Amino acid sequence: MAKGVRSRAVALMGQGERDLRLDFLRGVGQWMIFVDHIPYNFLSWFTLRNYGFCDAAEFFVYISGYSIGFAYGPAVRSGEMVAAAKRLWTRAAQLYVAHIFLFLFFTAQIARAARRFDNPMYKDEFNVAQFLANPDVMIQQALLLTYKPVNLDVLPLYIVLVVAAPLILWGLLRRPHLTLVCSALLYFASRHFGWNLPSFPDGHWYFNPFAWQFLFVFGIWCGFGNGPQIRPWVKSLPNQILSWTIVLVALVIALSWNFEALYGLVPESIGKILYPIDKTSLAPVRLIHFLALLAIVVKLLPPDLPALRSERLRPIILCGQRSLPVFCFGVILSFTAHWILVQVSSSIAMQILVSVGGIGLMTGVAWVATWYRTLPTLVTVPPTVPVEHGDEGRVKVEKPAVGESLVTEQAPADSA
Repeated sequence: MAKGVRSRAVALMGQGERDLRLDFLRGVGQWMIFVDHIPYNFLSWFTLRNYGFCDAAEFFVYISGYSIGFAYGPAVRSGEMVAAAKRLWTRAAQLYVAHIFLFLFFTAQIARAARRFDNPMYKDEFNVAQFLANPDVMIQQALLLTYKPVNLDVLPLYIVLVVAAPLILWGLLRRPHLTLVCSALLYFASRHFGWNLPSFPDGHWYFNPFAWQFLFVFGIWCGFGNGPQIRPWVKSLPNQILSWTIVLVALVIALSWNFEALYGLVPESIGKILYPIDKTSLAPVRLIHFLALLAIVVKLLPPDLPALRSERLRPIILCGQRSLPVFCFGVILSFTAHWILVQVSSSIAMQILVSVGGIGLMTGVAWVATWYRTLPTLVTVPPTVPVEHGDEGRVKVEKPAVGESLVTEQAPADSA
């Protein structure tokens, strides 16, 4: 009976072999985010943000949504909505705890550097000066997710989206296309009316959840089973031509921002339409550019690509599979790298050294986290499963309630 319950739980929580493309793209995104978090870093020229309108954040949010739709879709369709909601809200609680610990370590790291080297630039540059001046007030605001130092904006966004994920799954189960349309309407309404969550003492969230939820919902919509329906159109020749055209135009415009010789390539009339390219509320041109890139990736990166299982890509895959500890460690490392560049040397050689070294350390964290998950776990009878003694003195364990088996099985890969 136990074997049957375990098989049923595994079937409910996934659709077969994991899609390594998600881990690969998430891992590449982790490396890009780390490099971009180091100010004035030469290697940031090799990240996505300098060659178009969007960056790794769009891929992070979309892949996070897709992973939830892919992992929890079978459970929801099998009537395990309550169990799926419980797992998702447990995951949100884990993310919240991780964010608070990251906040404490990050602010302590910056405060120590500012005091040790008598350099107030650190606490001002990373928005921790208010925390050091009024820690009692700012701790409360940090717990409420209304105060966030620089580089700590992504996890709060993801926490809010994961909390809302059960409602999104419920809507997709009943009216999938209508749910996506409602998400799109909320996106446009938030941009038109300026809806956002407040930040303390004034301002708003850097990642507006009312706008960024559309990418998240679209990801869940695709992972929930609607992706294969649109895949033929996504990979079609007309759409690929359109996608490549959008990417190339975005490339020229982005290069014109950094090279004076290209300034005149963008007509003023086009600039009035495009600018400002707002990241906070996910400007439409960022969204369109991301969708074009996504269509190209779907075409060029098939799920059965042998390279995804090669040892050469193993470090990237590992960082994608253990994204929560890797992301948190990467935030700490990014300030360490910045401190080295300011206090020791800012040469290009040092920029490359701290970036490559940081990526190596992040890969090491991913390897340790993967190894830790392979360690044996002490198996005990869950307290929620009643145990009875039969007439012959034998111990008899009752069958778990519906959805209870989901709690003891392996959770989907980290997607933070």
